Amino acid sequence: QVQLGESGGGLVQPGGSLRLSCAASGIIFSISDMGWYRQAPGKERELVAVITSGGSTTYADSVKGRCTISRDNAKNTVYLQMNSLKPEDTAVYYCNSRPAWNSPLRYDYWGQGTQVTVSS
Repeated sequence: QVQLGESGGGLVQPGGSLRLSCAASGIIFSISDMGWYRQAPGKERELVAVITSGGSTTYADSVKGRCTISRDNAKNTVYLQMNSLKPEDTAVYYCNSRPAWNSPLRYDYWGQGTQVTVSS
């Protein structure tokens, strides 16, 4: 059984920080690419950041310089550190897992999301 469990969301003031966590089970974490996506009210889901099994990272332009994605393979956990938060960052944040390029498996798993609200 595959499960991606997000945590760390909450209500913060503009300019504040949060660290989101996603604990994965049921996958071989070390050979999975992990990503964070978000969906704001009335908007489509968008990529925030991705980290490959090899450690390469990619960020959306909207969060570049403010967010850092990282992974701890020993804990099967991916993190998203978010700083200098803006009201525009308000969204449900979802964890995603996909196979690495050299994996024989094909999957696309999603967590249920954690709410981030940035408001004064």
